[in-house]
This record gives sequence, structure tokens and C-alpha cells, in this order.
Amino acid sequence: MEDMTIFVKEATSEKPIQTLETILMQIDGVERALVDIVDGEVKVTYNEGQIKQEEIIASIQQHGLHPMD
Repeated sequence: MEDMTIFVKEATSEKPIQTLETILMQIDGVERALVDIVDGEVKVTYNEGQIKQEEIIASIQQHGLHPMD
């Protein structure tokens, strides 16, 4: 298992956080997703044999959310 931390601009209120958690947990290979409402920090635990970090970020972007660099 690998861990990644990203920040998502919209992940500071309840509705976008619920959407983000739903998106992430529906991705094959994602084991856990935790969102910090204070700063939009998202911690994802995933199986690197099933999915790559870039694919997780692309999935978030496809749903209209904006990971920050």
C-alpha cells in the first residue's frame, strides 16, 4: 500500500467533501480516503499495483474538483 497527500481547493465544506470521498472510494485500488475540512488536505491509501497516483488525481479532476500543486 502507498499513501499520498494532496490538497483539493473545494474540500473545505461538507458537500464537496462527501462528493470527494464518494469519488475516491469508488476507485478500484483505493483503500482509504480521509479529508481534513480545515485546509482541504486529502490523505489517500491505495494499492499501487491497481492504480497510479496520476489516475487518482485525474479522476478527481474529471468530477470538477481541483487538486492544488
